[in-house]
Amino acid sequence: SPLLIFLGVIFFLSRKQTRLGQMGRVSIGLGLIILALQLIVEAAAPITHAQGVKVIFASLTGDILLDALVGALFAMISYSSLAAVLLTATLAGASVISLPVAIGLVIGANIGSGILAFMSTSMQNAAGRQVALGSLLYKLIGLLLIIPVLDPLVHWMDGLDFSPQEMVIGFHLLYNTARCLILLPSVAPMARLCAWLLPERPEVNGTARPRHLDATALSTPSLALANAARETLRMGDLLENMLDATLAVLRGKQTAVTQEIRSLSDDIESLYSAIKLYLAQMPREDLGEQDSRRWAEIIELAINLKLASDLIERMLRKIQQQKTSQRRSFSEEGLEDLTGLQQQLTANLRLGLSVFLSSDKESARQLLREKRRFRAQERRLAHAHVSRLQRKIVQSLETSSLHLELIADMKRLNSLFCSSAYVVLETTDTGALEADDIADITHSP
Repeated sequence: SPLLIFLGVIFFLSRKQTRLGQMGRVSIGLGLIILALQLIVEAAAPITHAQGVKVIFASLTGDILLDALVGALFAMISYSSLAAVLLTATLAGASVISLPVAIGLVIGANIGSGILAFMSTSMQNAAGRQVALGSLLYKLIGLLLIIPVLDPLVHWMDGLDFSPQEMVIGFHLLYNTARCLILLPSVAPMARLCAWLLPERPEVNGTARPRHLDATALSTPSLALANAARETLRMGDLLENMLDATLAVLRGKQTAVTQEIRSLSDDIESLYSAIKLYLAQMPREDLGEQDSRRWAEIIELAINLKLASDLIERMLRKIQQQKTSQRRSFSEEGLEDLTGLQQQLTANLRLGLSVFLSSDKESARQLLREKRRFRAQERRLAHAHVSRLQRKIVQSLETSSLHLELIADMKRLNSLFCSSAYVVLETTDTGALEADDIADITHSP
């Protein structure tokens, strides 16, 4: 352990943001764990000679359920199943407990660690609690599976030429390995069961709470950035719901800006604030070049999505005012033009989120092509609207101002959605971009 800690400190402090530096951090953790376990074993040695301890453990006669219960309490008191296993091995080596009792204590220690893990996730999101519940259930199933074969197993182990300590530690290793291999095919049903037992918690006061911004991951930049990226993609999903609502309002299927739409906007605002504060806890000067670049990508997309949600909400209010207070509606051709642009906008949002997630250059180029196609389509539809005005179509005359404003708003939304393409391509493909695209890079939000 001193060697692991010494080398770990050197590598971590000298190469903090590299893979070697992170391995140094792992080395420090392993060294401290080994040191702690050594101290536990040394501190427990005098306990094995205490008369009271011998009396307490003499009452254990090998009943698997009672032994497992004691082992679980043992692990919870020591707050470590491995510490409980090492103490059990020490007691077995001192002949304080028999081998059947030791095996029961080891099984119970595993269950105790599962209970501790489940209790420690009580304040986490549903996904974290489901994982801890699955681990606990698997450990309880392991107890049920080993009960029928416990007696022949103990009889077989008694015939082996190993010390009691070696048999306890070996059983701990083999028991968990066998349980893993046997129960591995049941992972999918177990996941469904845990999701049913612990469903997602309802949102408090109608405001979405971040699900992936784990504060404990902030010390590992790559993991923390991945968490922030997942939460940003969640913002994108909520924004797509707002776009669908806009399409429903345009088509007349929804006559007002409902509370649900306002809630979506509030949810995006809440997630944006959480992501911003989460990233603010990661000073960019402490990040490597790649992590610093990803940090900038995430905060830029989060800002763009927040701006887009505000813009969509204003669009919806404009449409509502036109249809309710002024009782005017779009012409059939105008409505078809706007819905077509809206659908193309939704497709570009999805593609933009995919580019952000994958950083695929070909997908980024495709997104830029879609942006140029959207621009051409927007110009064509604006000209078509002017043509309808020349033909003096009444509905087009009444809604002309709103129609052109919505087209301009959609153009701004499309620029926000396509900004992720420039982040992917600007370092290598800037020379291949068109002049107006290069200008977008320079002035991107």
